[in-house]
Amino acid sequence: MKYLITGNAGFIGFHVAKTLMARGYAVVGLDNVNDYYDTALKEDRLRALYSAAQQHGVEYEFVRANIADRAALDRCFEKHQFDRVIHLAAQAGVRHSIDHPEDYVESNLVGFSNLLETCRHAATPHLTYASTSSVYGGNTSMPFSEDHGVDHPLQFYAATKRANELMAHSYSHLFRLPTTGLRFFTVYGPWGRPDMALFKFTRLILEGKPIPVFNHGHHSRDFTYIDDIVQGVIQSSDQIATPDASWSGAAPTPCTSNAPYRIFNIGNGNPAQLSDYIDALEEALGKTAIRELLPMQPGDIPDTHADTHRLQQAIGYKPDTSVREGVRKFVEWYRDYYAV
Repeated sequence: MKYLITGNAGFIGFHVAKTLMARGYAVVGLDNVNDYYDTALKEDRLRALYSAAQQHGVEYEFVRANIADRAALDRCFEKHQFDRVIHLAAQAGVRHSIDHPEDYVESNLVGFSNLLETCRHAATPHLTYASTSSVYGGNTSMPFSEDHGVDHPLQFYAATKRANELMAHSYSHLFRLPTTGLRFFTVYGPWGRPDMALFKFTRLILEGKPIPVFNHGHHSRDFTYIDDIVQGVIQSSDQIATPDASWSGAAPTPCTSNAPYRIFNIGNGNPAQLSDYIDALEEALGKTAIRELLPMQPGDIPDTHADTHRLQQAIGYKPDTSVREGVRKFVEWYRDYYAV
């Protein structure tokens, strides 16, 4: 088995690649290592992947390229025959999309279109790609279900990810390309993104500075630990999407199709208040946070809660990492990585 992991210098892509290599699989990683956040962290992830490949005696190749560069993708697919493609490269960040929508057009729309085309021409057996819980946008019915409509995004980032789901369906329908979209819910853990709340809060608390607590801490999030996410991603990729025999155009289900296409929520299924998340961080750090209570930010969703029964039925997905355990593991990594 040979996997292509796009975005493998990123948080989730790094962990997926590392886990696959530990299982003895060959991995090709592709990433442009952009400067949306600290590139030193990304380069350290890449070094860790090379070490993992040596440790497990498996093939690992890294391609430094942008998925918006069609020629670079074509060269990669000409050189390798992939059994699976796991697409995790994207321009992330809710608030960044408010001021820099052009970044999301290039990576999330042009880049994804390029990947669909290369997978189509290479007859890729299965494409698994990252979507986001942000597509639920203005929905307030909880928990969020794949059966809900997702036509009211609250920011451009979510709009591009919803577009990815629609683009994938067109290729599944026209070219019978099997595709699986995964709507991630607030992923956290070691080697995480510095622009995410847990990373920022940890740094500020250790520096004795106030942490910005938006919506006065009344947000709830379906915080999902990285190891649980990785298991779901790999198992979803292993099980190739097939047409839903019960699907009907007269009463269409949004997340399946008569094409080899499906969408799953992937989250913890047990949301926590932001204030409880901070409590867990204080406990792990042994230090009290200075909380600066602020109103909600533009584009924020007040609450998220994943209905994961479809993923459970499909692959037996069952996350088992509590917020307190996950935050503790992150803090241990942070202290070690930054020698704090």
